[in-house]
Amino acid sequence: MSRLQRTFTRYALAAAFVAASTVVAEIMYRTSENPRLSMAFLAGVLVTAYALGSGPAYVAAGLAFLSYNFYLVEPRFIFSFESEDFVTLGVFLAVAMLTGNLTGRVRDQAARAEARARTTDALFRATHEFSALSDEPVIRDRLAQHLATAARGEAFVGSGDDVRAWPVQPTPPQAVLDAAARLEGEAGEAAWSIGAGEWVVRTLRTGGQSLGVAGWRSSAEHPLNSDERTLLEILTDAGAAALARARLNAARAEAEARAKTEDLRNALLSSISHDLRTPLAAILASASSLEQFGEGFAPGVRVDLAATIREEAERLDAFVANLLHMSRVESGALAVQATPFSAAEVIDRTVGRRARVLGGRTRVHTPPDLAEILGDPVLFEQALGNVVENALRHTPPDAPVDVRAWREGGDVMVEVADRGPGVSPDETDRIFEKFVRGAGAAKRPGVGLGLSIARGLTEAMGGGVSARNRPAPEGGLVVTFRLPAATS
Repeated sequence: MSRLQRTFTRYALAAAFVAASTVVAEIMYRTSENPRLSMAFLAGVLVTAYALGSGPAYVAAGLAFLSYNFYLVEPRFIFSFESEDFVTLGVFLAVAMLTGNLTGRVRDQAARAEARARTTDALFRATHEFSALSDEPVIRDRLAQHLATAARGEAFVGSGDDVRAWPVQPTPPQAVLDAAARLEGEAGEAAWSIGAGEWVVRTLRTGGQSLGVAGWRSSAEHPLNSDERTLLEILTDAGAAALARARLNAARAEAEARAKTEDLRNALLSSISHDLRTPLAAILASASSLEQFGEGFAPGVRVDLAATIREEAERLDAFVANLLHMSRVESGALAVQATPFSAAEVIDRTVGRRARVLGGRTRVHTPPDLAEILGDPVLFEQALGNVVENALRHTPPDAPVDVRAWREGGDVMVEVADRGPGVSPDETDRIFEKFVRGAGAAKRPGVGLGLSIARGLTEAMGGGVSARNRPAPEGGLVVTFRLPAATS
């Protein structure tokens, strides 16, 4: 409804109130011996002033005076004005003026209070929502929606080529977007009205940093008042602050990620150099000894030196294989050849290949009727070997490492338990992450890849792996594999 239509409706209602007052006065005239007919018209003027304001009240006062004179003053049904009749008109006009002014003031105060309440509510909802957001495009999208709601029209928020409009369709005219792009590069703050549609565009700027532009246009039926314009400006400031916070948090997160990456890189280089140089040094020392003094050594010594070369070469090969497996797991290129295989055979083979290092400290417990595992035996041996070597590194020289397997429902469980210090409760899952080592592993060799690779290989076969601390008196860490059984 346009403003002209609303104005016409108000004055038509004023005339209707006077007509109703005339009907009431006519009833009083016919049913009462000494009616105060002017009170009916006075009530109509009061109602008009209270409900519609001063302008319609003045019209109602004039119409009430004419209706009262025409219908109810003798002789009836003609206009007959006496001097005392103008006193009645004056009373009607005075009542209309006083009541209209009072009700208008009350209405204005109520409207201002309601506007303040709407402003407070809109600001609270917007700032509360902004505080929970950290993504710049999402903040721009929500800011555009809040601006469109406050303007009771449409709005957009843009930064470069990223323009978020609300409603989504139609988007702002290209002329508005071009002007907004020019405004975004201006120093300081500015607000422009663009084109016949009265698009208002305002920069989003905080601390001298340009964060984009915001624009809005109200509908023709709801022109903006000063309170609504103030609300829109405050919303743009709140949105700019949220965007600045999101940008700062993103920069901080990026800096922290770079620092963490640098720390990991340094730790990885340090650990890799140690894990490569240690077996290489042993290989070089053994090979040099054989080359220079081989003929003078007893046969048993030569065998030991050759075994050292082989074992250290296997250690290097296992290290390179770990790096290769990790890259395949992360890239999703790991090929799993799922076939039934004997868990007991893989356990025996894993322990046997490390017999010299283990020194007979491994205790294996597997039932003779243990079900086969459905998976890749090569990958499982690699995963199990990493866990066994990890247990060996953390177990005292005179303490055993226990490996046992059993059937549990539709799965085969394989458990490796050491006698080391264990880990803190909050590390039982983190130790399976890349380059993460337990608090007690700082002085021991290793990169922190073994358990991570074990989990990746196991999950690739459809299984899982977990860790827990073993209570006293044994103590230590228990790593448990869960793999699907080949038979149900």
